[in-house]
Parts: sequence; C-alpha cells; structure tokens
Amino acid sequence: MSISRRQFLKGVAGSGLVLAAGVSSTEARMSKKLPPEAVGLLYDATLCIGCKSCMVNCKIYNSVPGGALYKEGVASGVTDSLRCSKTEQTEKMASPPYETDGIEGNEGVWDAAEDLSGKTLSIIKAYRNGSGERKDTPVNGHAFFKQQCLHCITPACVSVCPAGAFVKDPHNGVVYYEAYRCIGCRYCQIACPFNIPRYEWDSVWPEVRKCQLCHHRFKEGKYSACAEFCPTGATIFGKVVELREEAKRRFNLKPGSRYDYPIRTLGAKEVNTRTVAPYADRIYGLNEAGGTQNLMLSGISFDLLGFSKKIPDSALPDLTWAYIAKIPWVFLAVFVGGTGIHAITGRLDKNRKEKGGGHD
Repeated sequence: MSISRRQFLKGVAGSGLVLAAGVSSTEARMSKKLPPEAVGLLYDATLCIGCKSCMVNCKIYNSVPGGALYKEGVASGVTDSLRCSKTEQTEKMASPPYETDGIEGNEGVWDAAEDLSGKTLSIIKAYRNGSGERKDTPVNGHAFFKQQCLHCITPACVSVCPAGAFVKDPHNGVVYYEAYRCIGCRYCQIACPFNIPRYEWDSVWPEVRKCQLCHHRFKEGKYSACAEFCPTGATIFGKVVELREEAKRRFNLKPGSRYDYPIRTLGAKEVNTRTVAPYADRIYGLNEAGGTQNLMLSGISFDLLGFSKKIPDSALPDLTWAYIAKIPWVFLAVFVGGTGIHAITGRLDKNRKEKGGGHD
C-alpha cells in the first residue's frame, strides 16, 4: 500500500493539531499547596517485620476493575484509546500479575518480585550490614524499607505528560493514571525523581504502572490495602496534615520509652504498644521534591538505604514546565508547516497537470 506526499503531510498535520490541544498551562502549572483533603500514608520502618502482607494485598486489591494493576485486554485498551474515554469494566482478572520467574526452584509457587515493575506497585526491601543481628542498626544490623509512589504535592510526572494521562486529584491529592490517554512516551519515567513509574515492556498493549493509593476503593469507604492489611501498623493511612504531626511526634520520642502505635489508620482504637526505637536522619517526604503525601520514618539513614541524595527540596514542575510547555507549539509548528507545504505542493501538482505532465 502506497501513500502520497499529500496524504503523509495531512496525517502529520492532523496528529500535531490533536496533540497540541492535549496540554494546558492550568494542568501543567500545579499548585504547590497541599490539597484541602489530602490523604496519604505514613510508613514507619522500625515497626516493619518484612512480612510483605502489604505487597500481597496491594496486588489482590489492585487487580479488580478500577485498580492500578487491572488489565482490560488489548481490544478494550485500543477501543478506549481511540474513543479517548474509559469503558467501565466489571469482569475480574483471572489472577493478579504475580512475578514467579528468576528464582531457581520457585516454579510459580510464590510472588518473587525484586523491584518495582509493571506488575509490582509496592515493594518491601531489606538492608543488611555485617552480622545483621540487630534490627534498625546501621552496623551489624538489618532493616526493612518500602518503595512505592510518594504522591508528590507538585508531581513532575503530571507536569511532563503531554497527553494528560497522569492526573492529580485536586481534592485528595492522589496522583492517578488514565491509560486511555497515554501515548507511551514515558516522559513520566524520566521526570520522576524517585524512579517510580514502570512500563509494561512485556505487554502487547503496554501501560505505565504505579501506586494510585487504592483510590478506586475510596468510594466504598475503604482505603489503601497496604495499610488495611499491615499487622503491626508499619503503614497507616490518614490525612496528610495529621500524618505529618504524627511523624514529628514519633521523631521526637525518647528511644526506649513506650508508645501506642495505631494500626491501619491514624486514630484507630487498635494499637501496637511497643518500645520506641531511635529514628535516624529525618522524616522523608516532608521536603523532598517540594513535599510528598506519603511519609517515611526509619532507624537507618535513608542515604544508607539507597535513597537518592540528589533530590532537591523545591518542586520539580518549575523546571519541567519550561520544556514541556514548548511541546504543543512544536506540534502547532508542524501543523502550520505541513499545511503550508501541502498547499505549495498541491499548487505545483495542479500546474504540472494543467501542462499535461503532472502526476503524484
């Protein structure tokens, strides 16, 4: 099948016009203020026992319609993208997307995720030094830590997305993803200072995956599955303003004293009363990248745990917008240029045909 110059130019011009309309300054220039009803998580590594219940239930409860791991299928995904709208799904997935490869002897017995991926939104990792005997001790000790989307107050992924596939809820602040808008550019992966968004490289119709704080469960009066099923209170859900106060209160506790740590949600009646471990470093997420809605505490320095030292305290969209704002104008220039070239070549073709020698 052949295509003429004019058909090609029309296609380029049309695509440029559509994508040029995809980004508005109001969407890209986000507020640096915490949304009024912002919710998030507080993860306290000193309470974590590494059971990975959070990981298991994250996959289970995000593999249902509306969940961040739910896969509608190639046909449905293509249809939604062409219509630029999301079709409500009711059919459940056969199984959560477990990762059972890479470990000898596993043979599909257990989920063996080693890092965040297109199939894993949240992961518990381990730190170990020397003998590893003492928990939350940097020398000859061990610790657990959690990695997932931190839901930035001013998220870079939202700022750089030219198609508007990443959205920050103006009310509760959750950063979520609308697959039908995604064009697969993966700018979100490049822009995220925490290296969170992951791409489905092994999928016929790939999407970007990241934690969406189980926001599909909010309408049912529920909350993030990782917090709901954490047995020790290492991860709790609540309003960010209150989580910040709780984190500061814990950070200033005297090591060796006793404290009632709430389980599942802040203010819960069920508590885990235990001896306070010394906290290291800082409250992670208070300032990083302009602040995040998910916060973390640890007995081991976040630098030792492998967290990047290069993340600034300022909001990153201030930097990314300077570049992403030019994209619509580039497409507009392609459209105008393509239209001009089409007009010129059309006139030349017409003149040649009138002289009897014109052809496409």
